[in-house]
Amino acid sequence: MDKSQALYSFWAGFGIPAYDENTVPQDAPERYITYNTATASIETVVNLRAKIWDVGTNSWKFVEEKAGEIAEHIAKMDPPTIQLNNGRLNIAEGSPFAQRYDDGTKDARCVLINIQAEYLTAF
Repeated sequence: MDKSQALYSFWAGFGIPAYDENTVPQDAPERYITYNTATASIETVVNLRAKIWDVGTNSWKFVEEKAGEIAEHIAKMDPPTIQLNNGRLNIAEGSPFAQRYDDGTKDARCVLINIQAEYLTAF
C-alpha cells in the first residue's frame, strides 16, 4: 500500500464512504467523509484534515458521534501505525482534534477532524 492508499484505507474504515476532498461525486450519499491527501518524506509530520458530512439534516448527532468513534479508534491503535509497502504511517490526533464546521449550508452538518501523520518510509 502506498501513502495515498494508506490515507484512504484509514478514512474508509469508519462505515461510511470516504473521498479525497477533490473527488466527491455528484451522487454522493448524505453521510460521508472527505479528507485531504498530503504526503512527505521520511520522519516528516504532516497536519491533515478530514470532514465528516451529514447532508440534509440540522442535527449534529451523527457527525459528533462519528468524530468520537474516530478518536476512540486512534486511541486504541497500538501502535498507531498503518503499514506501507516501504515503511509505515503513524497517526495521531491533531489539535484541536474535532470542531464544528460551518460551510454556509443550512441543510448540512459537518465536523472538521485534525490528525497528524508521520511518514516513516524509504522514499
